[in-house]
Amino acid sequence: MDGLHMNSETIHGTASINGVELYFEVTGPRAGHPLLLIMGLGAQLTGWPVGFVDLLCAHGFMPIRFDNRDSGLSTKTAGDPPNALNLLSKALNNEPVESAYSLSDMADDAAGLLNYLGYDSAHIVGASMGGMIAQTLAIDHPESALSLTSISSATGDPLQFTPTEEALNAIIGAPLTTREDIIGANVLASRALAGPLWDENYAYEQAVNNYDRCFCPDGVAFQIGAIAMSGDRTPQLEMLSLPTLVVHGAVDPLLPLHCGTATTEAIHGSDLLVFDEMGHDLPSVYWPEVVDRIKHLTIEKDDL
Repeated sequence: MDGLHMNSETIHGTASINGVELYFEVTGPRAGHPLLLIMGLGAQLTGWPVGFVDLLCAHGFMPIRFDNRDSGLSTKTAGDPPNALNLLSKALNNEPVESAYSLSDMADDAAGLLNYLGYDSAHIVGASMGGMIAQTLAIDHPESALSLTSISSATGDPLQFTPTEEALNAIIGAPLTTREDIIGANVLASRALAGPLWDENYAYEQAVNNYDRCFCPDGVAFQIGAIAMSGDRTPQLEMLSLPTLVVHGAVDPLLPLHCGTATTEAIHGSDLLVFDEMGHDLPSVYWPEVVDRIKHLTIEKDDL
């Protein structure tokens, strides 16, 4: 397969899909259950903690991670970025939004990557915006989704979007110029979004690694445009029929718990897993239960 490279247990490369170049990494045993991990707003594939990925591998999965368009080592949209606050304002007022691409385009990217790697389907896991993409993939490409896990995400219903001011500022901050200032601001943003189990050392390491791997502040605005353009998925989610797990933090300041509850209510037969000390993050203490519950979805799928 063109563009593939092997590094120990990881295959990595770049795939030309849907008019963009997507950087990806496939980890773990090739005989494992393929599991597509979709990261959130402005985040790179490295946003998935290594320990979490290793735990998935230990439970028989083959995690597939990739950089969404406008993040990491994947294609960046040309031109000036849109005004993110203006787009959010329009979306919250049910005004039409035009942007460079939609969540459906990003879901097409994800489904296309699976096909590129030779898989007809996979278990789909997404966090935050990645959860929105995962939901959209299940809606637009039902044949590609064996199960769905939506973490710290929402249905797209504008009435459900009630972030704290601090959390909103964390994702749409003032532009900065120096590496030191940007890394510091990202650590503070991580603190604003997380729950009481926030790990400052890990947040700092992530901020440094993210900046050095790829600093792309314009990508956030383009991705917010995709969210704003895509609207409320509730009617489509109500039509889904696949094993589904919704994971949410009780103290999420960006997408509060009612967002997870609404997702669970929309998807028939889905289960809601709530962690009391989880904000808009995924603390390591919760990884074993999350992975165990994702593993249970494969059993549900086999029983259908």
